[in-house]
Amino acid sequence: MSTVLVTGGAGYIGSHACKALARAGFVPVTYDNLVTGWQDAVKFGPFEKGDLSDRARLDEVFARHQPVAVMHFAALSQVGEAMSRPGLYWRNNVEGSLTLIEAAVAAGCMNFVFSSTCATYGEHDNVVLDETTPQEPLNAYGASKRAVENILRDFEAAYGLQHVIFRYFNVAGADEEGEVGEHHRPETHLIPVMLEAIDGKRLGLTIHGTDYDTADGTCIRDYVHVMDLVEAHVLGLTWLQEGRGSRVFNLGTGTGFSVREVIDASRTVTNREVPCSEGPRRAGDATKLVSGSTRAAQELGWEPRRSTMKKMIADAWQWHLDGRYER
Repeated sequence: MSTVLVTGGAGYIGSHACKALARAGFVPVTYDNLVTGWQDAVKFGPFEKGDLSDRARLDEVFARHQPVAVMHFAALSQVGEAMSRPGLYWRNNVEGSLTLIEAAVAAGCMNFVFSSTCATYGEHDNVVLDETTPQEPLNAYGASKRAVENILRDFEAAYGLQHVIFRYFNVAGADEEGEVGEHHRPETHLIPVMLEAIDGKRLGLTIHGTDYDTADGTCIRDYVHVMDLVEAHVLGLTWLQEGRGSRVFNLGTGTGFSVREVIDASRTVTNREVPCSEGPRRAGDATKLVSGSTRAAQELGWEPRRSTMKKMIADAWQWHLDGRYER
């Protein structure tokens, strides 16, 4: 069986990707420093503890497992923190990724799937975003991801490193079978924060900004179910193995939901009220981020069939009630 090195495989998206890879017949090897990941999430293949900055450790892992590809999820990803501590994001996300890419090329592992973000686009009012939209990130998180995209292109030109870049919109939901799910400490993502508030695990949900130029004053995001998202990554890996060349894909549904619309949907799913208050905008947040791309559907055959708001909240709610990781 072919091995895939999954950086950040103990995290939210990475752990779901490991499950999808195992189902597709690969052996996912998780490489994670467990700073934000969880040991209990490593269920589908071997675990190698290590940091992206440790080139010797990476070389050792590449030599031991001889992966046919890398799926790179490991990154810091909080917009607020990126605004207040940009150096941390440039050092971790860019320098760490560069070290990983250099180690992959040195090991002859020339297929690379990269977890990027729609945050590379920045703010484009009243524009649905496709892969040709100019990249004008508003914060160090988006800028660091754009920088890694550029590194990958340079390494393709110099060494022939083939890559698929996925620019995500908002990821939500959980594994339908309850083996892995979303669990951050601290939690900052809207849906799990909202569910914690509903369940009394926090005092309430703060709506960050109610004066955006939208119908209800709250910002709008395109949400995709995590299991749909990771299935796209397996399709991207197949794309590379078939020798189809480097490519960029947006992963979104083309449908935007405001913060208030997400809250309304949660009432329907959980049959509970959401305790919430209004607060100021967070620096670095765009008004609207919605995918206008059909490239992933047309070229990869990707279908986000689980990505309805009710389904994403229902799966996240079930995980919230049943699933827990312990340090």
